[in-house]
Formats: sequence, structure tokens, C-alpha cells
Amino acid sequence: MEGNDRSTIIVAAGAVTMTGKQLLPVAGISEAELDVVRTAWVGIGTKGEPITAVAAATALLTGDGAALAVIAGPQGHGKRTAGIKALWDAALVQKAEADRGLPSLMEIRPDWDDPECPDTSELPDAPGTGYLLDVAAEIDRWKDRAGVAGALVTHAEALRRKGSFLVVVCNEHGWPEEASGAVGRVVTRVAVRPDPHRVAMAHLEHVHHVPDRLYLLNTGDSGAGPTGDASHLLTENSSPADAVRLANGLASSDGSQQGLQDALAAFQQWQREVKDVFKKTEDNADDRALLIASVFLSGGEALEVQEAARSLLKEPAKQDVRAILTGPDLTTRFKSINARVDGRHITLDHRPGYARAVLLHLWQQRADIHTHLLAWLTTLTAPQQPGAGRLGPISDLLVQLAVAENDIRVIDKIRAWIDHDDDTEHLTLIAQVLATAAEADALGPDVRSRLLKWAQAPAEAVATTVALVCQTGFAKRYPHQALVRLQHILGRADRDTAVATAESALRLMAAQEHQLPLVWKTVSRWAGQPKNLSGHRAFLALLDPRTDPFVLRVMLTAAESKPEVREALVAGWSAALSDERVDPEARELLITWAHARMDDDLVSADLITDILRQVVGRHLMSTPISALVFGEPDVRYDAAVIELRKELQLPTSDLFPSAGSPWRP
Repeated sequence: MEGNDRSTIIVAAGAVTMTGKQLLPVAGISEAELDVVRTAWVGIGTKGEPITAVAAATALLTGDGAALAVIAGPQGHGKRTAGIKALWDAALVQKAEADRGLPSLMEIRPDWDDPECPDTSELPDAPGTGYLLDVAAEIDRWKDRAGVAGALVTHAEALRRKGSFLVVVCNEHGWPEEASGAVGRVVTRVAVRPDPHRVAMAHLEHVHHVPDRLYLLNTGDSGAGPTGDASHLLTENSSPADAVRLANGLASSDGSQQGLQDALAAFQQWQREVKDVFKKTEDNADDRALLIASVFLSGGEALEVQEAARSLLKEPAKQDVRAILTGPDLTTRFKSINARVDGRHITLDHRPGYARAVLLHLWQQRADIHTHLLAWLTTLTAPQQPGAGRLGPISDLLVQLAVAENDIRVIDKIRAWIDHDDDTEHLTLIAQVLATAAEADALGPDVRSRLLKWAQAPAEAVATTVALVCQTGFAKRYPHQALVRLQHILGRADRDTAVATAESALRLMAAQEHQLPLVWKTVSRWAGQPKNLSGHRAFLALLDPRTDPFVLRVMLTAAESKPEVREALVAGWSAALSDERVDPEARELLITWAHARMDDDLVSADLITDILRQVVGRHLMSTPISALVFGEPDVRYDAAVIELRKELQLPTSDLFPSAGSPWRP
């Protein structure tokens, strides 16, 4: 298809279908994670005891019966990595036994329409594939855990016949193994943490390829040399994630003594430095405010940071000359809070993680500051204010705060921010925070549940923010859940900003080639329901080419070869035209399609005409069709509309049925 500028469209159209269930999204397990289990796997604990869960899981995946292994255990025991290791080992066994290529290894995203009632028929089942499904954060919310677990076993039995297999990662007590023998037999438990020192050393040597820094982790017990400067930071209770984080910090430092010390302090989340600076400023609100302003405006001009600190305290600049000349210079004050001064600018970026540590300390130790801090940030990020150009970094800090605290109350406080501000930029900032939090491992399910509730809120700003969330990576990772939330917003009584934002989100999702089949099938289902306002709005928004003609091109290309797609287009139009609440949108889209007919590179004019001819025949007396066909007083139509009107002329008997003949439905 080289040289064909519509090749992508034709390929996409091949995936557009009106039959079959849309499966949960999958993504390939990254090469980085596979490299870890191939080269840096640690299979023993701190006392040399073996971690048996991987071998047991591999045996389940490669044996008889259901090709399912459930890896259960407490948080911080490396269950995900153990699951990927089991997948890899099972893939090697299958390759050797079947004498064919390695199975593909994929991760299933648990994007259920209803996370409390997972539908296992939505699970992918491609032949020759190993799947990972992590439900550790959500399984406790399942209403029928025994039923879902049994369905997973049944699904895995079908996978076995296709040469595929499934690893489910679960929390310690969520899997209902007592439900039946079949459900209980597939469980294996991670009861031993991998030795954190060995994990960190393996990552330094095999992942980061800096074996010359292994000495930093010497414990002094092996006789390999004196105790390393970083060895005391890991204990037998340290998680594998802690060990990996320490290795990353040691590997990324510049190797100097100061660089290594900074890496160690960053691993400890700058606890000593933050405590010291808060102790030193115990009676100095000015310098503490300067520190907070520096956290959010790092990289900005020193005088702007000072002004922001004053606005946090709600105090004007000093006017008394004696007061101005008293006390330390501004540069000295910045250095005392561990900021670096470079000419007119200050920064905390030379200490990665320091700003986050300050914010966490402030949030935890000074709870009364929460409301004041968020209100101040609203002012700080307003247009023409110093934080307006730093929405991204400020958003990142708030995300880190919410995820690190793993406390839904932080999200609720950020949500309350919406009630006091309907500025688009600020709502976008809040949406970015919520989107990232919604994808977090532990916090994510609670945030996604909140988004569902807020999508139904009457407040326009709240619903708009949820629609903005559905324009982010959240919609790529959880497209089913994004569509459910958009459906609620599109059903609002008035076509307000929230509805318009939801329509934009829907179009953005559909413009992603791999998501268009899901979006189209979902919207077609909505549109086919009588008086479904959200479905009719979604249908009309989806086929509007003014923002991006991609979806309309794909759907019309599919309609040329697939009668069921053409029928769905006619049915969608018919349903929308039967709903007077969307008359203005239908009217606009009819005119837009008239203009689209004139662009040969955009769509097939004959196909548009054929579809609209069928629609006109069914809904001639609806206001949008009547205006298109017969015109309106004092309204002048351009050549594109007049040309379409000529093409749509129906036989007189169709326009004016004889007496006693039924009107065509």
C-alpha cells in the first residue's frame, strides 16, 4: 500500500465490526522487565531460603488442567516480578517442548466496564500467548470473588487448548481458594522477600552495568571488603522495589563522593535534610514560606519566588527601611533552605526528590496548611502569575503527593479545589493530577471509583474535569472505564462545557486507530437505545469531520464493504433525528456532511448521499431534515447544501403519500 495516503484508513476500517465483544486492552511486557527476570532475578531470601513461588507457578502453567497460576502474597514481596519470571520460564518450557518460537508475553489491563463485577469473557485469548493480569489492588472490591475466580479457571482451561497461559497477581488474602478445589489448586504464595542486598547488586551489575559500584553494598559479612556506604540502607524488611530504587540512584550518580552522598540522601527521601531545615526555621515563617514557594517555583527568578512566599503568608512587602535592611540577604536565605542560587534564579533540582520530600513533610506534619496551600496554588497558577508556566511540574508534585500518601483524602482535597475555580487551565491541571493518580497501583481503584461518581455530579466544573481526565493517558490505559464516565457526562440535560469537553474526549479516543473499534461499537450500542441522549450526542460528535476527519473516513470506508456498518450509520442517524434534544447538533452535522461531499479526498460523495437519502426517507418531517430538504425562511444556504438537496430529491409519492397510505417509518 506504499504511496496510498488512505492506507491507514483502509487498514483501520478492517477492524471496524458490529459483532463480537471488545476485549480488554493489552500491552507487551517491556524488554526492561524481561531483562530483569532474565539476568537479575534473585530467588533467595535474606537467610538463603528459596523463593518457591516461581517454580510452583511455572509448573501450573506448563502442566495439565487450567493454564493458570495465581501468585498471592503481601505487598512489597516482588509478586509482579515473580509473575513475569514465571511467564518467562513457562515460555521457555513451551518453546522447548513444542519446538517453535517463544510465546508472546503480554500484560492485560484490568479495564472492566464494571470493576466490581469483572466480565471474564472480555479477557483476550490469542494463541501462543502468556498473559499477566494484576488484580492485587482491586480484588477486594469484587462482589462475587468466588464466581470470578471460577470463571478465570474456566478461561484458563480454554487458554491451555490454544497454547496460551495466564498469571494472576493477587494480594495476600483476596483469592477465594476455599471456593472449590479447582480454584484452590492454582494458588502459589510468595512468602519470602528476595534478599534486598542481592537484588540491588544484581541490578547494579546486570541492569545498569556498573559492577565497579558493588562495593557500596558490601555488608561486611562476605569477606569481600569493608562495609559499603549504602549497605545500611537496606534491611531484611526492605522491599525489592526499595532495592531497585537504591540501585537506580547509585547507578545514576556521577560517581563523585558528593554525588554518591546525594544519591543516598535521595534514597532516604532527604529525611535528615528536611527535618534539619524545618527545625532551623521553627520560629521563622518567612523562610518556611520561601521554602514552599521554592518547591513549586524551582527554576524561577528569586524575586518572583520571594513575592510568592509573601502571597502565601498574605503579607505585603516590607515598607519600613529599618526592616528592609535587617536580617540576612535573600541569597543567604535561599541557601539556608538548601536552594541553589544561580544569578537571578533559584533551583532545588540539584537534589532530585528534595522538593517532593519537603511537600510530603509539610502535608503530613502541618495538616492545617492543606486548604491554604491549595488556595494559594490556585492564585499562583492563574494567568500572568509565576506558576502559570509551571502547570506541568506543579501537577507532577501534586501527583507524587497523592500517590505517596496513598490516601484518598488527598484526592478529595484536590477535588474540592474544583469548586472554587472554573478556569480551563486550572481544571486541566487538576485533571492531569487525577489521571495520574487513577493509574497508580494502590491508589488507582479508589480514584477511578471517584471519577465515576464525579462524572454524574451536577456541577459543570466537576463534570468538565472528569471529561478532561478522559482526554489523557487514562483513556488509553482504561478505555472501557473512560467511555462509561463519558456516557454519564454526555447525558447531562444541557449541552454545557462539560458535554462539549466529553465530545472532544470521545473524538480523541476514536482517533486512536487501535481504540476506534471499541469506541464505535460502544457508541453504536448507546445510539440504538431509545431516547438515549448521551448515545445520540456521541454518535453525532463522532462523525463530525471538522476537528479531524479520520473517524468519518474510516467509518465510510468500512461502510462501503460492510453492510452492517452502513446499517448502523443509518440507524444512528435515525435515532438521533428522533430525539429533538439534539436537533441543533444534527442540523450542523447535516450541513457539515454536505460540505464533506465536495471533498473527493475526504469521503465518498455517493456513499454519503446514499446514507442520507435513506435517512431523509424516514425522517422527512424532523426539523433538521426538513430544513435541509425544503430550506427555511431568511436562511441562505451555500452551494454545497444546495447540491446535496438536489441529490436527495425523493419521488413525489415519498414526499406526499396518497390518502390512506401509511407514512413510511
